[in-house]
Amino acid sequence: MKENYLEKKPSLKEGISFEEKNGIITLCIENKGIMNKIAQKLFGKPKLSYIHLDELGSFALALADGKTSILEMGEAVKGKFGEKAEPLYERLAKFFQVMDSYAFIEWKE
Repeated sequence: MKENYLEKKPSLKEGISFEEKNGIITLCIENKGIMNKIAQKLFGKPKLSYIHLDELGSFALALADGKTSILEMGEAVKGKFGEKAEPLYERLAKFFQVMDSYAFIEWKE
């Protein structure tokens, strides 16, 4: 049986730090690995990258505790943002797909 993506339960991957200011989350990502070390030395690439989330993304990521499904998060997002969040579940699913593609989150059972 195929798993429903909206029933998945994301959480921020351990070791990823973030700052929260006025309800907006900024992820602090350490640029690790040999290629990053070379780029840091040769081209002055920073050791940390900062990813600034918007209001909706910050709210959704704050709900990502590994226990709450995307479907459940949708109800909270809808309650806070109303029509501004539409198309709600498509946006949430895409947001967490992108976060997953960059390995910022992990999925809990």
